[in-house]
Amino acid sequence: MKIKNFDELAKSEARKNALLIAEAGLEAIDTERIIKNNVRLQNGSLLIKGNAIQLDTVKKLFVICVGKCSLEAGTALEEVLDDVITDGIVLDIKKSKLRKLRVYGGTHPLPSDSNTIATKAIIKLLSGCSEEDLVIFVISGGGSTLLSQPANSTCEWEAGLFSCLTEAGATIQEINTIRKHTSLARGGYLAKYAYPARIISLIFSDIPGNNLEFVASGPTVKDTTTIDDAKRIAFKYDVGKKCANPSGGQGFKIDHLTETPKEEKYFEKVDNIIVSSNTIALEAMLKRSRDLGYSARIVDDRITGEAREIGRKIAHEIRAEKSRSILLYGGETTVTINNPGGKGGRNQELALSALEHITRGNLVASIASDGQDNSDFGGAICDIITKEEAEKLNTSPQVYLENNNSYEFFSRVNDCILTGNTGSNVSDLIIAIND
Repeated sequence: MKIKNFDELAKSEARKNALLIAEAGLEAIDTERIIKNNVRLQNGSLLIKGNAIQLDTVKKLFVICVGKCSLEAGTALEEVLDDVITDGIVLDIKKSKLRKLRVYGGTHPLPSDSNTIATKAIIKLLSGCSEEDLVIFVISGGGSTLLSQPANSTCEWEAGLFSCLTEAGATIQEINTIRKHTSLARGGYLAKYAYPARIISLIFSDIPGNNLEFVASGPTVKDTTTIDDAKRIAFKYDVGKKCANPSGGQGFKIDHLTETPKEEKYFEKVDNIIVSSNTIALEAMLKRSRDLGYSARIVDDRITGEAREIGRKIAHEIRAEKSRSILLYGGETTVTINNPGGKGGRNQELALSALEHITRGNLVASIASDGQDNSDFGGAICDIITKEEAEKLNTSPQVYLENNNSYEFFSRVNDCILTGNTGSNVSDLIIAIND
């Protein structure tokens, strides 16, 4: 099972059902399954999600996989395409060895020199493409950090900027707008390097609303944002004063920004296709909920906002439902850091904030679909059992919440969800039950 501590957590029927529903969602977005469902060879043609390409018209076929789903996607593409692949690169946070594709291991959530080296290798490979070539991209969450090619700075500077924006509570769309304008590998740049080859980009969306230009900062998507947009965001969060350069130089300056490719010719032969999103996960979770005898519905698949506020909101919403009801949510909340020494991700903070407001019979579970909620925990589950354990340990949920220390709280009460790296990434999944 994807949830490694399933049996340990399943202390009640409601908990067991919540975990089974989460399992259904995680299984539905399994990366290898998604690739094999959307890519196949048939009678000399390559069939990709409605696109049929005659292989005898393709001189060289390159595969580029970037993001947290990359290693699993590259493995599946090698199985499907076998000897058809000419060359390719996989850039993931995990590292392994594949037959045809070169695998680079990068760092996340902050970029490093290993990310820059791997990105340079991708750019070099793409720059040799001709109009008779085909490039298959697989783009997934985490790609923004992994595709590090700073325009007028360094990866250390970029890491400091990202940390500053995250601590300030900037949304992923705001962060990725600035990322696109501080890089030579995001915001359509990979499409520019591959021009004039044909491009099919299979996108695993982790962005609420599935706006493709923000998934991994849209490396194959024409960017609609501008330097002026990036400037406005920088001004909003006062990054010029707050973001210091860890390497000892000056902090953020406007001349660090660069414009993204806007020429239409780079995107005329590009097909950007969503093959996985939280919709797939939520639909599978909805079906499993109903199979288990609950009245269930998907409330919101693009939830955003402060994690602690959303947690309280969900707790109140499930309390208002009839018994044997389930509410499902997907999206990506944010955490404004009050205590830099705290530990825990947005899923744990959401669950911790919900805990105070739920009553007997209620349950809230929140899980990062990639299995890494800014820690080795994938998320957390909370209910009356959690409350009673916290009281037994004389542990105040509110104190841990105010200190952004949800990781320590769920470590103590032993209600963390553990999956390890799932190899999938479609934003967060939230289950609320009134049993």
